[in-house]
Amino acid sequence: MKITFIDRCGATRETKAAVGETLLDVAKQYDVDGVEGACDGTLACSTCHCVFTQEDFDKHGLDDVCEDELDMLDLAFGLTETSRLGCQVDVVKEMDGMVITVPSGTTDARW
Repeated sequence: MKITFIDRCGATRETKAAVGETLLDVAKQYDVDGVEGACDGTLACSTCHCVFTQEDFDKHGLDDVCEDELDMLDLAFGLTETSRLGCQVDVVKEMDGMVITVPSGTTDARW
């Protein structure tokens, strides 16, 4: 499957993703600028912050967010109504062709 990231500098990075991977795994594999995953996906930072279109957010049920993720998102740079942490979003086949935006900055919520 193809997922496209628009990195923090506005460059487009097309990736191949497998069902079951997290968006953090995919972004790190393709070295997407702005998706760091400083806590290695343990939900202890906000450095894998991703922004979805409203349509994709609604279509894929991305509003099912646990309280711990909401706490980390509150500390994220450029928070939107359609923000999620990439470490908490598993790739599903319906995401083929999706475009995800990475905020222009990062806040490491661990500090």
